Amino acid sequence: MDLSFSPEQEEFRARVQGFLRDNLPPGWGQAGFRPEGMSMTDFLRDWQRRLYEGGFLGMAWPKEFGGQGASQIEMAIFNEEVARVRAPAPLNVLGLTMAAPTIITYGTDEQKKRYLSKILSCEEIWCQGFSEPNSGSDLAAARTRAELKGDEFVVNGQKVWTTLGHIADWCMLVVRTDPDAPKHRGLSYLLVDMKSPGITVKPLRQMTGESEFNEMFFEDVHVPRQNLLGGLNEGWRVATTTLMNERGTTALASVMRYRIVFDEILDLVRSMTRNGAPAISDPVVRQRLAQFYVELEMLRFTSYRAFSQILRGGNPGPEGSISKLAWSELNQRMQEFVIELEGPASQLVKGSPYAVQGGRWQQHFLRSRGNTIEGGTSEIQRNIIAERVLGLPRAR
Repeated sequence: MDLSFSPEQEEFRARVQGFLRDNLPPGWGQAGFRPEGMSMTDFLRDWQRRLYEGGFLGMAWPKEFGGQGASQIEMAIFNEEVARVRAPAPLNVLGLTMAAPTIITYGTDEQKKRYLSKILSCEEIWCQGFSEPNSGSDLAAARTRAELKGDEFVVNGQKVWTTLGHIADWCMLVVRTDPDAPKHRGLSYLLVDMKSPGITVKPLRQMTGESEFNEMFFEDVHVPRQNLLGGLNEGWRVATTTLMNERGTTALASVMRYRIVFDEILDLVRSMTRNGAPAISDPVVRQRLAQFYVELEMLRFTSYRAFSQILRGGNPGPEGSISKLAWSELNQRMQEFVIELEGPASQLVKGSPYAVQGGRWQQHFLRSRGNTIEGGTSEIQRNIIAERVLGLPRAR
């Protein structure tokens, strides 16, 4: 594997760095940052438009769909540099990384023309309607029904943990269209207008105090048959493409993101004492830090391997589940380590003048609990790795 970059690719990296340097607002990345004169949603929408106008979105998409026609390598370089400076993700991140690649793969010419350009420009925001209250990450157990009546589907059911559902214009919705078929074969994939009558969205308040996710209710929602993506009852195959893109295309950026977290933890350890001595000299602390570093290097080379597979085959594969499982559990262990290191001070949260670094690590710790749930639970990732990567037999 050649891990070096060509002069042209390094020139592209410099262009990305220059764009980020010139366009990120002062104070971005600092605790308590708030954009001046606009909401965070409007700020992120404006940020996506800047990225689009700068030629940094849809980079590996074909030019006829509004993309740049660049290679996966340029896209990986861009994602890595964005993570390096902790630049904000585009507001329409689910549309860009999940909906659009799936539409490009399975969509009709009319669907590609209708949706792709508006995903890039952030004119229409997308959400993902996969998880349900009684099935979680077991997508094949979805119960939300869609009955085909003439030229439209009538949808009834509930989805949960829907990111951006409260501001989304469109939804990637997995529904059951054949209740008598085996559960993997009776699903279909619909593109649903979130302004359709019969859709109710309710925010879910998390233990961090934020409301990132939503639950959605569908009551006799009418969806035109032309909004079916892929064939009728072929939704499992289409949804798998969505999930592979979700887990497989951002692995290198995840490595950079959690390497930054590790470096920040290292700086924190150097500033603290443990048992009356510098914490960095404690052998147990040093062992924990060494283990984190080893796992980060493992994740980096595993991501390179998965990325090489994408370059050879063109599409992300089930290997993305390895990276997702690794980074989600590693981040939880790193956050737990900081809380242990802070001792009694870990009970202080944002707003306390005595909280370590303003209480930001407590916020990170609470948020990290969702890492092994969102994007597919660790249990589901292990099943995918066992069955689709290692080829082990399925349990009966």
